[in-house]
Amino acid sequence: MVEFKATVINEIEKLYKKKKIIVAAIVSLIFIVIGQLAVVGLRSGFGLRGTSSMEFPILVLSVVVNTILPLFTALVTIDSFSGEFSQNTMKIAITRPITRLKFFTAKIVAIMLFILTNLLFVMIFSIIAGIVFNSNSFTFQGIIRIFVSYIVTVLPMMILVLLIATFTNIIRSGVGVFFLSIFVLIILKALEIIFSQYSGIIFTSMFSWYNLWIMNSLPILKILRQFMMMCSYGILLFTFGYYLFDKKEF
Repeated sequence: MVEFKATVINEIEKLYKKKKIIVAAIVSLIFIVIGQLAVVGLRSGFGLRGTSSMEFPILVLSVVVNTILPLFTALVTIDSFSGEFSQNTMKIAITRPITRLKFFTAKIVAIMLFILTNLLFVMIFSIIAGIVFNSNSFTFQGIIRIFVSYIVTVLPMMILVLLIATFTNIIRSGVGVFFLSIFVLIILKALEIIFSQYSGIIFTSMFSWYNLWIMNSLPILKILRQFMMMCSYGILLFTFGYYLFDKKEF
């Protein structure tokens, strides 16, 4: 367990030192600012109600989770695997006194912590922006709903990480993995529209499962069903991804 903890910390440090983390934070902040300015502009220019301080962070989440978050998740995951493959630094890493399973898991954990940190960053600044421009609708219950929405979003993002990690162990080129990931996401989104009656089994449709958690009456069965489905995807992708990683020669 000590070795695993040390490896996780090392992977977090490697992610922290990469510029992608700073870029993700800046782009997320720009999204928040542009979003709030757009809301204010609509409210003052066209007389529309806009969004309350509690609705704005959910609006930001709906945009981020379908745009920049998957993009930066893909970039960080590819860099964590394919980047080290191409730089031949993976050979040094696997010579440490730790099993490949723990090493693979440590990388996934570090990426998930990056996603969680990014989500919390967006949540905090979107709440601040919402309160600054419309403090009258601020409620403690609203804060809880927002917090839950952002936290549960980590789970579907984990499926995306495992899928891309699997691709990195099939294709050595980071650029190839990136374009394959984008292509697969576009195909899955298209399938959601074409076969809307079966969209519930496509994991990209679960990016917005946070909506189930903020309903006035929680659909427990639907939440449980999607949770079990994401767990199934996660187990399959983790197993397959680790199998490829374990058999890979560096």
